[in-house]
Amino acid sequence: MSRFRAGPGFLVTAAFIGPGTIVTASRAGAGYGTALLWAVLFSVVATMVLQDMAARVGLAGRRSLAEAIRDSLDSPAVRVGALALIAFTILIGNAAFQTGNLLGASLGLSLLTGLPQGLLVFIVGSLAGALLMTGTYRIIQNALVALVGLMSVVFILVAVLSAPSPGDLLSGLLAPSIPDGAMLTVMALIGTTVVSYNLFLHASATLERWPDASRNDENIRESRQDIVFTVALGGLITAAVVVATSPLLGQGAEAADAATVASRLEPLLGRAAPIFFGIGLFAAGLTSAITAPLAAAYAAGGALGWGADLKSRRIRLLWGFVLLTGMGFGIFLGASPYQIILLAQAGNGVVLPLALILLLVVVNRKRIMGRYRNSRLANVLGAAVVAVISGLALYQLVRLLGLTA
Repeated sequence: MSRFRAGPGFLVTAAFIGPGTIVTASRAGAGYGTALLWAVLFSVVATMVLQDMAARVGLAGRRSLAEAIRDSLDSPAVRVGALALIAFTILIGNAAFQTGNLLGASLGLSLLTGLPQGLLVFIVGSLAGALLMTGTYRIIQNALVALVGLMSVVFILVAVLSAPSPGDLLSGLLAPSIPDGAMLTVMALIGTTVVSYNLFLHASATLERWPDASRNDENIRESRQDIVFTVALGGLITAAVVVATSPLLGQGAEAADAATVASRLEPLLGRAAPIFFGIGLFAAGLTSAITAPLAAAYAAGGALGWGADLKSRRIRLLWGFVLLTGMGFGIFLGASPYQIILLAQAGNGVVLPLALILLLVVVNRKRIMGRYRNSRLANVLGAAVVAVISGLALYQLVRLLGLTA
């Protein structure tokens, strides 16, 4: 058995474990204890299935997901419309996500330093920009591996200190239930894990990690090991935040953000509570602040036919737009990270069903995938995941737009 080596799965985990996930998981734990852990488990399995498909597009098709979509759609009008919607929505949506990422990371730093928010947004944004400017995949990956490891230690330690009941953990994981008023939280837990831009990010990143097409059997096997390990680790972090905040159940704790959760966990963690959550939130915000511009550049660059070279001026222009827009809004508007993230989720709700359907189309195209196209079992699993997530994403969008009672 080959030795496991870090791969692009860490980019996926770093992307979905951001301030939005921390806030959502905190609300789930504070509001419903461990009852919604099953939603985290479903999200992890769904993400593994979908990211494996996206990775195979990169490895078997030797192209980005956007390029594969362009080559799979025969109708010029449909092709242009789909790619334009993907490029526009992901660019704008990721700019909104980026604002939330930078504000979330700055909130974590403020718990540790007390410095003003605008200055911290500038510092975090500059750090993310410096890593992206290297144009070197391995440097970016290694930085994200370190930050994801830091998050893992922080949140899992806090979860262990909360001393959860094993029975409650098993019940929450294996006995799905939706308590009164919890539907939106369930959708948010799934929506913060299964993100459309991660599909584009992963397909392109596999080309950087495994450039030798002659060993695709080994590449795909290593990629699957990478996906299982890293996505499971991301799910463990999310579940740890839910468990860590579950002691607040019944105390009327409606956590507006992770800082509030940290202050209310002081009886459990003492004066170390803001430090723990500050470090974790900073790491979560910075990882997503790096991956959101990168994913937008990969998706939009592929849709526009610009390729995926991190050192090209066009790709730098795309990720620079997302990064600078996020920094501008974060510094000059100073809005709530949670409200910004809600707007970004609305954009994700528009593009996610389309991206999932197009992904299934691509992975069944023999001229692109060859013998690595989807098996019947993969199609059944993929269709089930797409149906559930698309329905939830559309329902979430309707709720966010205020179109339901």
